[in-house]
Amino acid sequence: MASALQRASAIMASGTMVSRILGFVKTALLGVAIGQLSRSADAFANGNILPNTLYMLLAGGMLNAILVPQIVKSVQHADGGKAYLNKVLTLVSVALFAVTALAMLGAPLILQLLTPGWPEPQRVLAIAFAYWCIPQIMFYGWYTVLGEALNAKNVFGPFTWAPAIANVVAIGGIIVYIVLFGTSNNPPIEHWTPLSIGILGGSATLGIAAQALILIVPWRKAGLSFRPDFKWRGVGLRQTGRTAFWALLTATLMTIGGLVATPIMNMASGEGPATAALQNIWLVFMLPHSVIAVSLVTAYFTRMSELGQTGNIPEFREAYRAAAKQVTMLMLFAATLMFMAAPFVTRVLWPTGTAEGIEAMALVMRVYSIGLAAYSLMFTTQRAFFALSDARTPFAFITAQLIALIVGLLIAVNFVDAAHIGVTYAAIWTASTIGQALLALWLLRRRLGSIGGRDLAGSMGRYAIAAVPTLIVGMLLFGLATGLAPDYGLMLAVVFALAISAVMGVVYLTMLMVLRVPEAQAILRRVLRR
Repeated sequence: MASALQRASAIMASGTMVSRILGFVKTALLGVAIGQLSRSADAFANGNILPNTLYMLLAGGMLNAILVPQIVKSVQHADGGKAYLNKVLTLVSVALFAVTALAMLGAPLILQLLTPGWPEPQRVLAIAFAYWCIPQIMFYGWYTVLGEALNAKNVFGPFTWAPAIANVVAIGGIIVYIVLFGTSNNPPIEHWTPLSIGILGGSATLGIAAQALILIVPWRKAGLSFRPDFKWRGVGLRQTGRTAFWALLTATLMTIGGLVATPIMNMASGEGPATAALQNIWLVFMLPHSVIAVSLVTAYFTRMSELGQTGNIPEFREAYRAAAKQVTMLMLFAATLMFMAAPFVTRVLWPTGTAEGIEAMALVMRVYSIGLAAYSLMFTTQRAFFALSDARTPFAFITAQLIALIVGLLIAVNFVDAAHIGVTYAAIWTASTIGQALLALWLLRRRLGSIGGRDLAGSMGRYAIAAVPTLIVGMLLFGLATGLAPDYGLMLAVVFALAISAVMGVVYLTMLMVLRVPEAQAILRRVLRR
């Protein structure tokens, strides 16, 4: 079982890595085309915010909480779960169509709420982008449903490889835009035309459509088929509805949180890191989380769902603890790399950026990196609750984090200028996420009676001890590199980041071995064997 989980994690990690690298290229090209801190970049980011937000809700809880445990259970039906999948996919499609239609109708009002204080031409540009991007909601939903069903059938690869297609299509659209309209760090709002808007917004939506529709091929190979079924009774949808209730509350709360936070971030547009820059920094933040944590936990999630549905709590605890340890060990190292390499990575994200702009974005990235391991640990714990068909408890700790974030942001915005809103948001998010992870662990311990807390705490303490000298070495090498080449460009930034990261990797692994960390010893044995 362990080897199967490792193979599944490797397949997902490779697909996610390729997709994220392509996403990195897409973001860098977009920065070259329209800048990172420009009003045009923020208009595009806000026009695309509805489908992106809804996708995070779908993939991050609502459908994920519903689908995998229930599909695992439905496989025991005489038809292997086909009836259940047909009913759920029909229901989700109807809901997605309704949400998409409502979003199209409400786009002007929504953008009015999200962009207080913006000049009217900038808001009109954001609304124009929104009309092109909102149809992504349908395709994001289908991608999530089709992909999670494949995961539940232990077909892990397509779900993580499909986003590569979306990024390829979007990269093609940005290249066409650059060829036709050139590049600028701050394109004037009045220079946008229906054609230039359509190329950027339309290619983004076309990519998401390709990402979803390509999953039809592995869906059929997995022995699944779809026939619309509007009779939503008879195969356990009532249990799904009970789970969905809390997921829906969570989704609603997160949407409200976004409605509060996004206008505050938009206040920084044209002054410092705002919506566009924060979204792109989040892309970097999510790279190690998606490649490592999501890949590991998704593979463990199916196993935990099977154990949770059969009531095998002792083995469930072991599976959770194994996932939590591996995720924390790897993500603490990823956090040290991100903290060290933030200026280098920002230069890659924005090859034409100014020194001041690069420095401002790098500071935000470093603050975010402090909460990386806590975020991934919270994600692991959240999936443990979902595997138990419990979306109510995750609602509790997500609510606590959002309240802390919103209250902190509303207070802090009165004391900082527009140029520092981005880094302030990152700091408050990081602090609230660390608290959220601790609360989630405590709630899981209450649910299971025990999660092996001493063992977990001891292991995480050793990982933290190993991370300290790793970060010190990395920052010393960073200072040496930037002292020798203070005006480093794109290629030198890549070289510096890779070289210093390699040294830090050796230091971290050495420290783990000195501290006799079993997980590191097992990884090293596998590498040496191969």
